[in-house]
Amino acid sequence: MYHAIVFFPLMGALIAGLFGRRLGPKMCEAITTGFLAFSALLSWGVFLDIPGTDHATRVQVANWFTAGDLVVDWAFRIDTLTAVMLVVVTSVSTLVHLYSIGYMEEDPHRPRFFAYLSLFTFAMLMLVTSDNLVQMFFGWEGVGLASYLLIGFWYEKPSANAAAMKAFIVNRVGDFGFSLGIFLVFVLTGSVAFDGIFARAAEIKDATFHFLGYDWSVWTLACLLLFMGAMGKSAQFLLHTWLPDAMEGPTPVSALIHAATMVTAGVFMVARLSPVFELAPNALVVVTVIGGITAFFAATVGLVQNDIKRVIAYSTCSQLGYMFVALGVGAYSAGVFHLFTHAFFKALLFLGAGSVIHAMHHEQDMRNMGNLRRYIPFTTAMMTIGTLALIGFPFTSGYYSKDAIIEAAYASTRPGHTLAFLATVVAALFTSFYSWRLFFLTFEGPARWAHHGAAPTDAHHAVAHAANEADGAPGHHEGVAHDDHGHDVEPASHSAIEHHDHAHTPHESPLVMTIPLGILAFGALFAGLIFKNRFIGEGMDRFWGHSLGHGPDNHIMHDIHHVPALVSYAPFIMMVAGFVLAFWMYIRRPELPGQLAAQQPSLYRFLLNKWYFDELYDRIFVRPAKDFGKFLWKEGDGRIIDGMGPNGIAARVLDVTRGVVRLQTGYVYHYAFVMLVGVAGLISWYMLAGLPKVGH
Repeated sequence: MYHAIVFFPLMGALIAGLFGRRLGPKMCEAITTGFLAFSALLSWGVFLDIPGTDHATRVQVANWFTAGDLVVDWAFRIDTLTAVMLVVVTSVSTLVHLYSIGYMEEDPHRPRFFAYLSLFTFAMLMLVTSDNLVQMFFGWEGVGLASYLLIGFWYEKPSANAAAMKAFIVNRVGDFGFSLGIFLVFVLTGSVAFDGIFARAAEIKDATFHFLGYDWSVWTLACLLLFMGAMGKSAQFLLHTWLPDAMEGPTPVSALIHAATMVTAGVFMVARLSPVFELAPNALVVVTVIGGITAFFAATVGLVQNDIKRVIAYSTCSQLGYMFVALGVGAYSAGVFHLFTHAFFKALLFLGAGSVIHAMHHEQDMRNMGNLRRYIPFTTAMMTIGTLALIGFPFTSGYYSKDAIIEAAYASTRPGHTLAFLATVVAALFTSFYSWRLFFLTFEGPARWAHHGAAPTDAHHAVAHAANEADGAPGHHEGVAHDDHGHDVEPASHSAIEHHDHAHTPHESPLVMTIPLGILAFGALFAGLIFKNRFIGEGMDRFWGHSLGHGPDNHIMHDIHHVPALVSYAPFIMMVAGFVLAFWMYIRRPELPGQLAAQQPSLYRFLLNKWYFDELYDRIFVRPAKDFGKFLWKEGDGRIIDGMGPNGIAARVLDVTRGVVRLQTGYVYHYAFVMLVGVAGLISWYMLAGLPKVGH
């Protein structure tokens, strides 16, 4: 059964990728979606059966390789954490496959798209079922490759190619630290298998390692290196810049990356290695602080974004910060619970945004929307449910998991917990504000889509437009990409799609796209209520068994029940405040945002340009790297290597041949003279060589 769960998506990817042209798009869609659906059904069976076991089940597939003392098997580790991730990955991926049948209907390269989707799912399944760090790294790099292929799926668009390269390169930075962490763990324990690592971890918890002139705790250094990989893959502060640009891919790809695969890999890795992280409290402080900063930073940027997908993308970045805060303070079950619930409402929001884009004929700028609830009522209802779950409205999925994280941050006694608590509370306010801002701009107010291309309709739009023009933003709006919505077009015709007339009537999406929305909405509403007792309630210990590493002094999940009432109500207060503020600014006083932006232009630009991290990295890393590469190209390769090597030798040969060519005059007497000189020279040599040597 476990083999089928993992390898069915791979079979779908191979069939669609190798035989897609022969089978046709419809057959490829049916095969890949059917395989994923079967894998999801089996995953739910595992989820309902496996939790509560004391020991992980190990399923051997094959011996991968053996090199000296390093033995790496290809095996599946099946425990509660694995079961949770199997359900998340396969369920969301199945719904994304089904949704894509309608969304990508007009794309001529659907077999390739569905092959990439299934390959993405297979790589993530390899990651979450891994029994050792090398197999995890294989899946880790596999999701990186698949994300590159999917983000750059419309490769005719330069912006899509740039976004794919950016995601790939930024993730390599984190993966460098991850690989060093794996090397160090092997040096310390002599094993890369999780059972072997956990068995020896406590024995060497007090050992030190000399690195960069300092004596480090071995597990602190190892966990920091491993967490560096998680920062890249899960888009944490400083390594987050690839995530919003990933919106250049088709919307179903965004849903899959942000809800079930790729960005959740870092959270899963820290949770899987929680027994080791428990031995490195200083590393957990870094995890907590980075998570808190990410939650706050991404929420501030989401306040002013205009692309509907980018707002949701920064929401993902912020929610991942929440998850790492939970992991950092030791509330591992709360962090994984938020990963579980977040998958439902974030996939719902992204696919709902895709339904909006479908209705708006590829438009993604919320400033060109409005009053859509009259035309796409079902999508509006689904987006409402996703918004309520995201902001933590009582009794929705986000309410149970996010509130538990905020309470855990307050109840913790570890350094950095106060910063994390304040950051997550403020982020809850910002999350509510930008979520309702998205909703009001998209579904309420006047219909601005009938006047696309005209001047901005209010002061806020005018300030934003002026700021975008001043910043020299790509396209016609800063931070706004236009989803081709299944049109694989050349760049010339793509510009026509970007600026086409939107004087049309928005329409509801087809049934194949709305069914996944309904299923995800059910999860967004009830997944928290149904599973809270298992994940973080009274049945928590039995449910998780030994799959998460709570140390003997870690009582954080019990301490959250004793926090002050004000702390428990803080998320709800922030949620209400964000709603009231957004309602006042975008429904009652729509001119107010423009006035505030005009009064604080520097702050507005700072947030609109995402704290200028892209510009900063361009100045510090990209330009020097390009200049250094150009120097090596022109001077090192061109002047030294080619100049003194192939080109230099070739030039000398040409010089010699030019001199020899001059001897070929075409006059017979010149040749006769040269022959006489040659004969005279030979006679002279023989005469001199034949003379007797004096003295013998």
